[in-house]
Amino acid sequence: MDSGIYSSGAERGRTLEASIDAARSALMSHRRDDGHWVFELEADATIPAEYVLMRHYLGEPVATELEAKIAVYLRRIQGAHGGWPLVHGGDFDMSASVKAYFGLKMIGDDINAPHMVRAREAILARGGAINSNVFTRFLLAMYGVTTWRAVPVLPVEIMLLPSWSPFTLTKISYWARTTIVPLMVLSVLKPVARNAKGVGIDELFLQDPKSIGLLAKAPHQNAALFKLFGSIDKVLRAIEPVMPKKYRKLAIEKALVFLEERLNGEDGLGAIFPPMANAVMMYDALGYGEDYPPRAIQRRAIELLLVDRGDEAYCQPCVSPVWDTALASHAVIEADGTQGSGAVRPALDWLLPRQVLDLKGDWAAKAPDVRPGGWAFQYNNAHYPDLDDTAVVVMALDRARKDAPNPAYDTAIARGREWIEGMQSDDGGWAAFDVNNTEYYLNNIPFSDHGALLDPPTEDVTARCVSMLAQLGETPESSRALARGIEYLRKTQLPDGSWYGRWGLNYVYGTWSVLCALNAAGLDHQDPAIRKAVAWLASIQNPDGGWGEDAISYKLDYRGYESSASTASQTAWALLALMAAGEVDHPAVARGIEYLKSTQTEKGLWDEQRYTGTGFPRVFYLRYHGYSKFFPLWALARYRNLRSTNSKVVGVGM
Repeated sequence: MDSGIYSSGAERGRTLEASIDAARSALMSHRRDDGHWVFELEADATIPAEYVLMRHYLGEPVATELEAKIAVYLRRIQGAHGGWPLVHGGDFDMSASVKAYFGLKMIGDDINAPHMVRAREAILARGGAINSNVFTRFLLAMYGVTTWRAVPVLPVEIMLLPSWSPFTLTKISYWARTTIVPLMVLSVLKPVARNAKGVGIDELFLQDPKSIGLLAKAPHQNAALFKLFGSIDKVLRAIEPVMPKKYRKLAIEKALVFLEERLNGEDGLGAIFPPMANAVMMYDALGYGEDYPPRAIQRRAIELLLVDRGDEAYCQPCVSPVWDTALASHAVIEADGTQGSGAVRPALDWLLPRQVLDLKGDWAAKAPDVRPGGWAFQYNNAHYPDLDDTAVVVMALDRARKDAPNPAYDTAIARGREWIEGMQSDDGGWAAFDVNNTEYYLNNIPFSDHGALLDPPTEDVTARCVSMLAQLGETPESSRALARGIEYLRKTQLPDGSWYGRWGLNYVYGTWSVLCALNAAGLDHQDPAIRKAVAWLASIQNPDGGWGEDAISYKLDYRGYESSASTASQTAWALLALMAAGEVDHPAVARGIEYLKSTQTEKGLWDEQRYTGTGFPRVFYLRYHGYSKFFPLWALARYRNLRSTNSKVVGVGM
């Protein structure tokens, strides 16, 4: 974290070129010896709290020093409202608060300490822990705080269902798939945490926690469908005790086969924390010891997610080296301008062997004839490459080969493009990990109170794929995939001119992504869709010249963009969007550039505490520590480059 009190860039009289040089130098200083970048990826209180509770669930030796550091972190991020938010400075969140309180109590914090009293009062004032989400309820059931009646039935026999069944693993997203399979085994076995300290949290309930039943309908869920699926849950609950043992045994064996094919070494199942933790607890419940290789490897994978800052520590939900490296490479290429892309060649060469070429992942269930060719978000996650990373990597390789032709880059680009074209969904859009993952009815099952069970096409990922195809020379006339992608973007533009951003906060992120795509695809800058988006971006600029958007803009009853304090990353997105639309000379752009220059620190970077990344709207957000390091540099350099040319047209996809 680049914190501290510094005089602003404006006060120091730093020129645009000096700002770019300082930011570039700072970014390059974070590059690893082998050429790649990876920055911290921070979520909310839930992941570090779950890490602590997992250790005590398993009965592992108490890691006194580490837990003390995690406690410091959890206390620091407690909100003024007494609970814990999902984003920096955000509103109270029940599940995050319950888990953080439970984690701190497990670590040893006195429940009569002022911060614990404030947390407890905040939780009880909002109805108590009964209002926790489904994942928190599973944790509480495994700790014996509640009974298993408080969670939906997850029969492991789902593993035996035919592909035409209304619910199969191929019909849900990759993150749900990898999380739910070990959780189904746990649900059947109903293990109880060792919990050597005997810590409970009954004081967070207004009723006997063992009396509570299934959670209520979530706001996004259809009442009739929720009632239908609730009835199915009741039937399953009634017959679960008498399920034939041979089928249960077969289903568990099939679950283990599924998981062990995807354990992914020390990068972990799905390369994300929840599946890893569930897998370790599943193996424990099945009686496999700590030294059983699959369990031991998953446990080591979790340790690799820890961040220890000396005085405090936390657990990341995953790591983002491919994403960070690709985006940082774009920023440096932009900053180096006519000097070429030589500085990022080590980074791009690091990316090359991480392309997945020999494994058809879960995505192939709906695209069996497509050859693999994508990149994952993490160091390794071969079963789950994603289209966003792939498009960004391909565009970086393409920019580099224009400076210095490279046959290896040509080959990688061709395979990446082939995979992305094959992953286009029927509606013309692209999703993050899957194709045609649009069984929306499943978001009404009791388990899906988070509303994030699926991976449907989205505007931002579609825009990235359109940008890639256009940068590679395709036009709407030459490419049916590109034409369909543009049509998808046209029909998803909102009345105010913005586009939704699924993986970044939010309408600023989505609008940046789409304007880059439409420009790359050759749309006239006077096109009504572009004009409307430009007017919208200019209208939401903050008085200080920056842009900022709050996470509450994801609320279901959308009433328009929700303003927030300016951030460097969101300001950079808005600037890149406006410049892609041909507006380098727009007064809003000049003000935005001055905002970035004036908020740059002496280290050449920007302080950014706010979360501008999205895991799951309304449920889970991310603070990418790299965003404030490469996006502002990118915007400043783009501005300089356009101002120094006659055409003032962005000639690349991002």
